Amino acid sequence: MTAASVPPAGGTADRAGGGASPAPGTVRRAICPGSFDPVTNGHLDIIGRAAELYDEVVVAVFVNQVKSSLFSSDERRDMLVESTAQYGNVAIDTFEGLVVDYCRAHGIPVIVKGLRAVSDFDYELQMAQMNRGLAGVDTLFMPTNPEYSFLASSLVKEIAKWGGDVSALVPPNVLKRLTDRSGTPGRA
Repeated sequence: MTAASVPPAGGTADRAGGGASPAPGTVRRAICPGSFDPVTNGHLDIIGRAAELYDEVVVAVFVNQVKSSLFSSDERRDMLVESTAQYGNVAIDTFEGLVVDYCRAHGIPVIVKGLRAVSDFDYELQMAQMNRGLAGVDTLFMPTNPEYSFLASSLVKEIAKWGGDVSALVPPNVLKRLTDRSGTPGRA
C-alpha cells in the first residue's frame, strides 16, 4: 500500500474492536476524516496512534465546495502524503459527500476522531450516533495528547496570517507552505 493510493477493501474486513481478536485474514481498517486545512501535529498524533491500532488507515481529506479553504484539496492531500510517509499502513485520499458513504464504498467499518475537549465530544457524539444509524459505521474517540489539546487548524491559520510562529504546531513541510502562502520569511 502506498501513501498516495487507497487500497480496496481488505478481504473479510469486519468491525474492529469488540474485545475479540480479528479472524485470521481479517484486515482491520479505519478512516481518519477531516478538512486538514492545514494538517497539524495534533492531527499527526491521532493518525500515528490509529496506525498502531489498525492494519490500514485511510486519511480522507474532505472536499467542501461551499467552504473557502486556505489550501486546495490537492495541496492538503499532498501535505498529508509527505507528513505521513513514515507510516506504511496509511493511505491518503480525498472525498466529497458523507463519510459513511466513503466507508461503505471502501469497506471501512471504523471512523477515528480525535477529541480535544468536552465541546468536541458533544458534537462528535451526535455525528457518531448518526453514522452508526445510517450505515453501521462505528466511531473510535481518541483523546488528544495534552500537548496538542489547544491546537486547531483555524488557530494555526490565524496565527500564521499575522506572522506568528507556528513552527511547533505543524510539520516542516506544512510550515514551508504556510510561510510561502503568508509571505512572512522564516515564520509562517
